[in-house]
Amino acid sequence: MTKTLPLTARESWKALQAHQEKIREVHLRTLFAEDAKRGERLTGEAAGIYLDYSKNRVTDETLALLRRLAEAMFRGDKINVTENRSVLHVALRAPRGTSVVVDGKNVVPEVHAVLDAMADFSNRVRSGAWKGHTGKRIRNVVNIGIGGSDLGPVMAYEALKHYSDRAMTFRFVSNVDGADLVEATRDLNPAETLFIVSSKTFTTLETMTNADSARRWLLAGLGGDSKAVSKHFVAVSTNAAKVSEFGIDTANMFGFWDWVGGRYSMDSAIGLSTMIAVGPESFRALLDGFHQMDEHFRTAPFERNLPVLLGLLTIWYTDFFGAETVAVLPYEQYLKRFPAYLQQLTMESNGKHVTREGTEVNYATGPIYWGEPGTNGQHSFYQLIHQGTRLIPCDFIAFAKALDPLGRHHDMLLANVFAQTEALAFGKTREQVKAEGAVDSLIPHRVFRGNRPSNTILAERLTPEVLGKLVALYEHTVFTQGSIWDVDSFDQWGVELGKVLAQRIIPELESKAEPALAHDSSTNTLIRRYRTRKEAVR
Repeated sequence: MTKTLPLTARESWKALQAHQEKIREVHLRTLFAEDAKRGERLTGEAAGIYLDYSKNRVTDETLALLRRLAEAMFRGDKINVTENRSVLHVALRAPRGTSVVVDGKNVVPEVHAVLDAMADFSNRVRSGAWKGHTGKRIRNVVNIGIGGSDLGPVMAYEALKHYSDRAMTFRFVSNVDGADLVEATRDLNPAETLFIVSSKTFTTLETMTNADSARRWLLAGLGGDSKAVSKHFVAVSTNAAKVSEFGIDTANMFGFWDWVGGRYSMDSAIGLSTMIAVGPESFRALLDGFHQMDEHFRTAPFERNLPVLLGLLTIWYTDFFGAETVAVLPYEQYLKRFPAYLQQLTMESNGKHVTREGTEVNYATGPIYWGEPGTNGQHSFYQLIHQGTRLIPCDFIAFAKALDPLGRHHDMLLANVFAQTEALAFGKTREQVKAEGAVDSLIPHRVFRGNRPSNTILAERLTPEVLGKLVALYEHTVFTQGSIWDVDSFDQWGVELGKVLAQRIIPELESKAEPALAHDSSTNTLIRRYRTRKEAVR
């Protein structure tokens, strides 16, 4: 069967290699000069998201060859093969009344039952009907989680802060470094604070360490009455026994399912803090945005499919140009945590070195995703993108309308988006620099080679619905990449080894007696040095 052929042995891969040899030196200046309509033609639009991919180092032949590769590698299943679990996060945003079947059962009614419970609880907190132990209303919400239980909620809160209830304070704790919890609670009144503890098993080391310390902080501030816990803690979990043991009423436990991966969970009960912040109506608009992009990805042909196009372009630069990173540059301050969120989504998904069948790959997978909001980034790292020696494809994200109009600010912001993509693509030649009157010694320093690829993603305004579309756009881009690389985008064994070793080292650090160490010489020395310094500080 051709399916068993290694990726690099496929005719579609070899054709792309040969094609890259032909066009790798072709400049974007030439491509635009030869096609006056290129900037209009190489665009796509779906669900209110506009994508300009014309400033990429591709021709019509490149795109056709990339589509052929996708057609050869796409699989119909979306299965987490190494953990034997279904991958159906699209069910989290399926409209009421539709059907998504897992193990012979339609899970959509269960999804909406949880959403309804979340909405009821959120409304009670937002209205003040939910009272704390002393009878005061809740004014502060602290989400405790890590990974997908933190990155999604904190990104969504920051992205949708414009729509949030400003009478409430929202904080997010994830790091097991005690400073994270201390700073999050330093100025809060325990009587007015609600903690949301998000852990599927209710055993996650960092989350439960923080939750236990938050519990002690609360009880210290409320006179030590353990009954207070049930009025100030709720859980997003599936482990009712552990939740009850902690002191949380299981009636205030919001569940999710094995087919929800952590980095795909912000639209599940993990989003409870988001729903409390923006309200159930806005949260359902967020889900609708997800669903609209899901439907576009499911139904649109490859040549007009935005996630497929973005995924294929990443394959093109990663595997045929040797690019190692992708910069995501939102020109929207509310999206300041979006690149950090994408780091887990993309790098935990496709940072893999074997195929689904366990064969070592001989091609690059999973580029590094990174970025900061514009225009801040222009004054820090854009220098390297423009004139450095590395090829860094960029995704620029912008909106036609500002959420907070202020004088000329938005026109200036968007002018920078368009100027940066133009400068990256076309640069400035020696002749142009010389014509500006530069002295000969400065000319090399002021030349911009250009030919730096970028995508521009435009939407009308950052709303809950549009945020859902953007997140789903990248989710399906990740799936496209993983399908072609033939890796399991839905497991994350790479995070396990360090956690296992940490569990072994913790008692060695805490032991009163000198422990017998059996690590390597470096780790043994570091442990001994830490123990010595820890005792000296006391």
